[in-house]
This record gives sequence, structure tokens and C-alpha cells, in this order.
Amino acid sequence: MDPNGSEQVPEIKEYSSVCVGREDDIKKSERMTAVVHDREVVIFYHKGEYHAMDIRCYHSGGPLHLGEIEDFDGRPCIVCPWHKYKITLSTGEGLYQSINPRDPSSKPKWCSKGIKQRIHTVTVDSGNIYVTLSHEPFKCDSDYYATGNFKVIRSSS
Repeated sequence: MDPNGSEQVPEIKEYSSVCVGREDDIKKSERMTAVVHDREVVIFYHKGEYHAMDIRCYHSGGPLHLGEIEDFDGRPCIVCPWHKYKITLSTGEGLYQSINPRDPSSKPKWCSKGIKQRIHTVTVDSGNIYVTLSHEPFKCDSDYYATGNFKVIRSSS
């Protein structure tokens, strides 16, 4: 509380869009990395759509920009190269397979762990790719590895 007796409202950061590259370049490589407002992100181009997320895996900081994209249960996911965690490109959900232990004949099915990886917005304007960081107020597991000592991309400044 401030001295005037009114409560402080938590500040929600609004980030401006940052140009991270050219559309032609990402379409060739299908991925790129960038630092956006001191946060490392990876941008994927997959089946005509752009996706951006924190570069380090929520589980133990694995380098998602080195992972492969595979479909699981009809959802494109980046597979972390360190421990094979599967993260949906569109929502950041962690996926896993589960079976009913009481029914040995049951088939494994894909389930969600919930949103684990922070997803960011990608826009295209005049051939330029822009990333706007998420300002969703919830705590996301990937936040732990997104800045500070875990950074792998060095800023030019």
C-alpha cells in the first residue's frame, strides 16, 4: 500500500514489436533465434505458419532451436533435443503419453501437462518478421530459463 492508502496494482508489461529478420530468410531455414527485449526466443516457420517461444525448454533449459518438429496427436510440436520433451508450437503445452494402468489392453493416449513454454506473437509486415513478447500475467515454467545466467545468445550491445 502507498502512503495515501490506495493499493498498488501489479504492473503488466507491454512490449513493443521487434523486427527479428526477413520472411525470405526464415522460410529457407524454417527457424531463427533472436533476442527480444533481453529475452531469447526461437521463431519457427512450419507448414505456412509462424510460431515463437522461449528458446530454452521449460524442463531443464534444453536448446529448443536445435530440436526437431514432429506431429503428435495431430499437433505440431518441437521436441527438445536433451530429454525429448514435446511442446506444442501453437500453445506451449507439454504433451506426454499415458495409459490406464488398470486396463493392460488400453492404448496410450496423448495428454497435456498444461502450458509450460511461453509463446510469443509473430507478425509479418512488408516481408519483415516481428516478435511481440507475451504479456500474459501467469507464471510459466520456461520463464526460469528465459533470462539471466541461462542466456546463450549474446546481445550486440
